[in-house]
Amino acid sequence: MKKTYKIEVDCANCAAKMEDAAKKTEGVKDAVVNFMTLKMKVEFEDGANVDAVMADVLKNCRRVESDCEIFF
Repeated sequence: MKKTYKIEVDCANCAAKMEDAAKKTEGVKDAVVNFMTLKMKVEFEDGANVDAVMADVLKNCRRVESDCEIFF
């Protein structure tokens, strides 16, 4: 399953950090962050609990960029 989320981030470097953090989250097959459109596309592993995985994605992203936001 793939979903797109609106994000809030200050710079392209921070967006790249968010992308790396999201990709390393358990339950995420792939993630792409586009700084220009302020969107994150996430592909989930089969059978993943989307809400729980996205909570972990946000937590991991905030470890590398404390003032980022993901709207879900």
